[in-house]
Amino acid sequence: MNEINQLIKNNQEWAESIKADDPDYFNKLAERQTPQYLWIGCADSRVPANQIVGLLPGDIFVHRNVANLVVHTDFNCLSVLQYAVDVLKVKHVIVCGHYGCGGVEAALGDQRFGLIDNWLGHIKDLAYKHREELALLEGEKRSARMCELNVLEQAENVRRNSIVKDAFMRGQQLHIHSWIYSLRNGVIKDLAKI
Repeated sequence: MNEINQLIKNNQEWAESIKADDPDYFNKLAERQTPQYLWIGCADSRVPANQIVGLLPGDIFVHRNVANLVVHTDFNCLSVLQYAVDVLKVKHVIVCGHYGCGGVEAALGDQRFGLIDNWLGHIKDLAYKHREELALLEGEKRSARMCELNVLEQAENVRRNSIVKDAFMRGQQLHIHSWIYSLRNGVIKDLAKI
């Protein structure tokens, strides 16, 4: 059986096991999503949002991209943010990066990768902004600190966004969180609440 067919088989087995535990699970899931959380995270396959925070499908609205960036001209991210804030009325926006992020590490280096270099330019700009602090660090410590700085900056980009500003002006309850996840131990660290 090829890999793609195996995924379909895995899905069928998963769906059957869910129905065996809760026969009405998929009917409830299909009714309506009412998540309290928007997760803006890295596209890295090792950081599955629902799983690492112990939530079920439908409990968290998710947007992922390389290095968990929130760019003011990224209409994909902005559309997700607006839908989450204005329609779903989420109460929490979580920007979650992770240590060992390949996008961050690529941005810290000089190697060219092609189209992605344009995306990573946002992180290069951030590294330049914090160049004095980063110059004091080496290797894994430098990369880890850059991952943290990136999360903090992206959460700030969320806070400065017109969608979020409008929600605050309406008095909507909305909290922005800066989290970083460790691949080494599976633990999330709360960097700051904005």
